[in-house]
Amino acid sequence: MKIALASPPIPKSINEGLYWLEKLVEEAAEAKAEIICFPESYLPGYPGMEYPAQDRSPESLQTALDQVCAIAAKNAIAIIVPMDWHSPAGLLNIAHVVSAQGEVLGYQTKNQLDPSEDDIWVPGTTRRLFEVNGIKFGITICHEGFRYPESVRWAAQQGAKIVFHPHFGGSDVSGVQPTEWGSKSNPYYEKAQMLRAMENTIYFASSNYASRYPDSASALIAPDGTCVAHQPYGQAGVVIADIDPDLATGFLAKRFKNQLYA
Repeated sequence: MKIALASPPIPKSINEGLYWLEKLVEEAAEAKAEIICFPESYLPGYPGMEYPAQDRSPESLQTALDQVCAIAAKNAIAIIVPMDWHSPAGLLNIAHVVSAQGEVLGYQTKNQLDPSEDDIWVPGTTRRLFEVNGIKFGITICHEGFRYPESVRWAAQQGAKIVFHPHFGGSDVSGVQPTEWGSKSNPYYEKAQMLRAMENTIYFASSNYASRYPDSASALIAPDGTCVAHQPYGQAGVVIADIDPDLATGFLAKRFKNQLYA
């Protein structure tokens, strides 16, 4: 399977987010990618950045999702689009999965919130797998993928060949721009990406914004922990790479003795 990981700029509005989504989807589709993943809370945009209140309404979010479905069908590519989503319990941080036919297959909630997010979202409570073109995959969102490896191990034990990891780490305002992927001077995030792949013997596909000072790059990690491809730091675009499902055996994940920790 050929996959794409989007690195869009941090959007200033939901309409700008949709503009970049369509632009990067078209680029991925032209390269024959079968699925593309966008960063965390991509629509309407990560909270706390003074987005118009209307962008965050249930009606605006549903309209945006409908547009994403139309873009997926037009380009015949599956899309993982992280969004804020209203529920009876409160505002959820989720990732919708849209098929290449424009059908919403479902969504994964962010279940492990960062402590700083407790006043933004309510945590989800369930995990699920998805399937596109015969390839099973899971989704873990930002903090939970970095600090709660159980979220990835669960998917690997259920037969996932790849886990997608939409996240947001970095800033357009201040910080340091890394120069070498996985460098010892970089924040730990890229090391965590490597571990999530190798400790489960599956692919790990991480998508981040193209901010001026990113904490990590969008990257695909192979089951042995090596970086297959990554997006240049601070550069908007898509990274496109092939995965070989036969290499994603889930061997180490399946050897984990769950009963020891019941």
